[in-house]
Order: sequence, then structure tokens, then C-alpha cells
Amino acid sequence: MARDTRINLSHSALGTASPGDRCRQVRSDITHHSSEGLSPTLERNIQALVKRRRREQQAARGQDKVADAVTTFTGSMTFVCLHLAVFGFWIIANLHWIPGLPAWDESFVVLAMIASVEAIFLSTFVLISQNRMTAAADKRADLDLQISLLAEHELTKVARLLTQIAERLDVKPESERDMEEAARDIAPERVLDKIEETRS
Repeated sequence: MARDTRINLSHSALGTASPGDRCRQVRSDITHHSSEGLSPTLERNIQALVKRRRREQQAARGQDKVADAVTTFTGSMTFVCLHLAVFGFWIIANLHWIPGLPAWDESFVVLAMIASVEAIFLSTFVLISQNRMTAAADKRADLDLQISLLAEHELTKVARLLTQIAERLDVKPESERDMEEAARDIAPERVLDKIEETRS
């Protein structure tokens, strides 16, 4: 009885809604899940990217993992607070502001040496991490370029097919010149040469 009541209510709601609202409601029920806002294709792509990134992290060398860990720590507020505490105590103690505690670096030469050596090692770790990030960015840029070239090639084929269909149906486009340009293949190396010529 309760089930029949729910069905009748849903039918009555659809009956009072406009045709456009009913179409949108049916489309939403078919294409979307109540707990998911992503399409299956997009979710599959995200999962593939996450798995590949995990494999790359696992395949990374030990020194790269250490460099990433050090860089992550040095870029955190914990590192800042730790340095504020250590350097602050060092400066205050050597300025004789703490009674009963003798100064051990009144000229702060030792502190400057420690800070200099630390800066050398930290900059090296940061450069190692940046090199890895640059290599990963180059891979993604190459992938984007290949996908863009593939999309441009497929769109060119579609434009040619549309031109042939229009000729077969004796339909003249508003701008034949635009259709001819869309159906023309573009050489990527020529585009790069043109960009270099423009910059120089």
C-alpha cells in the first residue's frame, strides 16, 4: 500500500510538472547517481591518474623521497615555528637577557655559520624537488600537446566530412572560406617556427 502511494505521488508530481521539467528530471535520474556528481568516464580518468601518480611515487628513488620529505617539512609552518623558537632563544641568550645563562656566541658568528650551511642544504633539496617537478610537468605538457594534436586532426576530419555531406545535399555554407580553413591540416612544426619567428 505504501509503495502504491509513492508511485501515485510520483506520477501526480510528473503530471503537474511542465514537459521541460519532466525531461530534465528523467535525464537527471538516468545520468546522475544520488551519491555521485561525476560521470563514469571522468571518474575513471581520475582514478587512472591517481594510480599512475602512486606508481611514480613508489618508483621514485630513495634520495628523491628524502628530498621531497625535507622540502615538504621546510615549507610548513612547523619549520617556521621551530626556527623562531631556536633562533629566538639563541639571540636572547647571547644578548644576556636570561639571568644565570652564560653567552656562548656573543658575536653570532656560529649562528650565522649554521644558518648559511642550512641554507645551502635546503636550497639543494629544493632544487632536487624542482627538477622532479619540472620533469613531471614536461611529461604532462607533452601529453597535452599530443591530445591537442589528435583533437585537431579529428576535428579536421569532421570538417571534411561535413563539407562532403553539404556538397552531397547541395547545401552551401554561409562562409565557404571558413569551412576550407577548418578542413585544412595544420603542421605543428610550422606553427612552432612561426612562434619563434615572432618572438625573435
